[in-house]
Amino acid sequence: MPVPALSLPALSMKDLILDLAVRYGFQVVGAVVIMIVGLLIARWVGNLAGEWLTRRGTEPPIRALAVRGLRVVVLVFTLVVALDKFGFQIAPLVAGIGVAGLGIGFALQGVLSNLVAGLTIVLTKPFRVGEHVELLGVHGDVSQIELFSTTLVHPDRSRIVIPNRKIVGEVLHNFGTVRQLQVTVSVGHRSDFPALLAAARGIVTAHPRVLQDPPPLVGVTAVSDVAVTVSVQPWVAVADYVAVRTELYQTLVERLRAHTAEMPPAREVRLLAAS
Repeated sequence: MPVPALSLPALSMKDLILDLAVRYGFQVVGAVVIMIVGLLIARWVGNLAGEWLTRRGTEPPIRALAVRGLRVVVLVFTLVVALDKFGFQIAPLVAGIGVAGLGIGFALQGVLSNLVAGLTIVLTKPFRVGEHVELLGVHGDVSQIELFSTTLVHPDRSRIVIPNRKIVGEVLHNFGTVRQLQVTVSVGHRSDFPALLAAARGIVTAHPRVLQDPPPLVGVTAVSDVAVTVSVQPWVAVADYVAVRTELYQTLVERLRAHTAEMPPAREVRLLAAS
């Protein structure tokens, strides 16, 4: 004779939720509290490290990387502790993260090379923000040095973003914060050169945006069969390079050719047809 099966009382949804809350409620609350405390500690540690690095004059990219790294370390440690509250096995999780990190590292080789190159630029300081540099066939004022790229502002106000891995190891021409202008004017052979050079030197020296130290160079730089080239080479701030060059050209042409210089003779070219 078959034995009747014992029937267990079915749990309602309310009873099931209450049972889960009793079993895991304290663990969930503890994990949430741990994560909140971890976030607060990460923020506090990051701010403290940022202030300390600022007082030591650390470069902004290095300071930002250090602050973010410390916060990530604190958050990862907090996450591990929170998962431990739920009974997770930490060793397999860490091993899985390591394997995933290795795969991500291979996939992001270009990004990591930019990061390493950015750290090299920040530590070795081949150029700084505000300096004028020329490399890879482009030139401009350095406006930003970040961990992954460097941004230049071209004289036409366009922006040039260069990956840092393209900069390290290349020939770099750093003009600094001062550039030397080269303004040339061609005059005739019979010009009064002592008066002409004195007038050119006076024009350059009187310009408010021309630097007096080092002193500007003024002299004859080329002689041809029809003209003599007078060169004016003052130093100016990088930001004033284009404006001062235009102003000097206009002033030199107007004053020198009107008062102290002879215009070079014009050449006439005739094409004769072969008979």
